[in-house]
Amino acid sequence: MPSAAATKSRPKVSPQKVTAQKVAHARAAEPVLVKGRRDFFKYRDLGVADASAGALRAQVMSSSQGMSRPTGWHYHECDGQFIYMLEGWVDLEFEDGRTIRIEKGDSLFIPGYLRHNEIRTSDKMEILEVSSPGQMGTTPCDPPAGFSRP
Repeated sequence: MPSAAATKSRPKVSPQKVTAQKVAHARAAEPVLVKGRRDFFKYRDLGVADASAGALRAQVMSSSQGMSRPTGWHYHECDGQFIYMLEGWVDLEFEDGRTIRIEKGDSLFIPGYLRHNEIRTSDKMEILEVSSPGQMGTTPCDPPAGFSRP
């Protein structure tokens, strides 16, 4: 049982928030694999969408072979997408003309609805991806002016 001092220092939380969210523990030894956006990735669900009552989604995407061609221009229907590169690298081009390589230990936040195209990857790669909200759609789109189709 917590001490009286510890109880007093805790912020008060609304009962609705407490019941809407719960602890999620995803074990590497028991991965929950789910269907994802790309056939060349393996997607491991980390249970965050369910635990956060849909506020967030977290998954680990991995591959053991590099991309054979770019994904094509697309955007994600979400508030934002955060990625952290656990292994390997990926090159992305963005509608503002920038191409960014994300390497092991790097992170990237992509605002929702921002057009981008994954153009190259290392053979082996692993990415932690977190998005808000928990449901994230992917919509193919035309390339921005000055870019060609893959």
